Amino acid sequence: MQIALPPLPAQVGHAAKTTKGPRALGLLELDPNGKARLIPIAILIDGKYYDASAYKAAPVPMALWTDTVYEAIHTGVSLGLFTVTAPHQHKDEGGQTVWWAEGGWQTAESLKAMAAKKKPVASTPRGMNDDEGPPVLRRAGAAKPKPPETPPAPSTPQPTLPATSASPGPAATPPAAPATTSASSPPPTPPRSQDDRPPVDNDRPTLKRGQAGATSAEEAQKKVSTSSANAVTPTVTPTSKPTTSASSSAAQSVDHIQLIPAISDPHPSDSLPYSYKMSAQEEQAFRKKMLAMAADEIRARAAQLAPPTAVTKPVHAPTPRSKASGAKPAQPTFEDVQLQVFDLADINEPELVLTAKAQMPQSSHDSKPDLQYMITLVVREDVNGDLHKSLANVTDTQHLDVIPRLDLIDAVDVDGDGRAELLFREVSDTSSAFVVYRVIGNQLYPLFQGSL
Repeated sequence: MQIALPPLPAQVGHAAKTTKGPRALGLLELDPNGKARLIPIAILIDGKYYDASAYKAAPVPMALWTDTVYEAIHTGVSLGLFTVTAPHQHKDEGGQTVWWAEGGWQTAESLKAMAAKKKPVASTPRGMNDDEGPPVLRRAGAAKPKPPETPPAPSTPQPTLPATSASPGPAATPPAAPATTSASSPPPTPPRSQDDRPPVDNDRPTLKRGQAGATSAEEAQKKVSTSSANAVTPTVTPTSKPTTSASSSAAQSVDHIQLIPAISDPHPSDSLPYSYKMSAQEEQAFRKKMLAMAADEIRARAAQLAPPTAVTKPVHAPTPRSKASGAKPAQPTFEDVQLQVFDLADINEPELVLTAKAQMPQSSHDSKPDLQYMITLVVREDVNGDLHKSLANVTDTQHLDVIPRLDLIDAVDVDGDGRAELLFREVSDTSSAFVVYRVIGNQLYPLFQGSL
């Protein structure tokens, strides 16, 4: 799906780089036992973003061709490599095709250990083992003497026919050449002509490939068909993990799955850590300010959902709680609070992302029983230490069909310019999609928006 983007203002920090070739973004789901699978998200081609699960899906999407290598990056730090081995697909509840892939997972530690075990090859100086005879001194400008020529091998003498007389007679028959091959040996196969070979498309765009080389979409689809015929493909939703044995499925929950953004690019860019360095006191101060801003957003949402009052008071009636006009507003109760602080552009100006669940107290006049609110708050701090709200997504359990919630996945460099973006999963009551935002100033600009 192609997304039309608004013009972006100039940015500070790193200079923009030109992305060479395709660059794919995926989400790696890693189980505690080391089993991994990949969900394609977006692919960048010539400056435009497309849905990676649909781009060149003829029949397998380009992002899931076998032997494609993805680098798992957590907040700018590489955690390992994932190599696609088998793409799969299934139909979701809405009838849409969902793609995902199995593959081999290698951690960064195992890759370093394998590199350390490789013994360095002893380099021999050129010409050390060449037998050129005794050393010969040469003057400057003199031509290098040529090596002695090897005498040609003596040729096999051919049989000579006896001289015939001038009288007519039967012609002499030359002797037959000795047979060099047995009768059981097949005749040699003629060399294949250049016209019979299949054409090679050197301009075909490819992602980062493994040592096994690129595999065409048709070969990948054959593997999918073969695996589907031999075994039943488990039905997997984007928010669940692959089906394993009954014992392991019962022992592990979805909460234990680690979600890691993954990038495949034949021309990888430099990766920088995007975590903002701060002390414990600074983190507590940020948390206090962010919860205060989130409380205001929750109260505003609760006021919108409050039923209108049935009785209208006269204008001249005195306010019974006029003395309590300065009373402290109702405070929501927060739970599952997660605060992450990034430095996306590496300019020492933090971007704060808070996600939490909340409930209003039952005594509040604008509260509903058993109504849970969900908030995602993105705030940027300027050089003066002031906080500026960039995004406030507030929804509740009864209105997910109208306002989906936003779950933060991580900060990842989507376009390879050295500046990170924010990757979210947008979850409604029936489906989910991915969205990528770039923080510029006090606003968020969508770079990619999946369809729910």
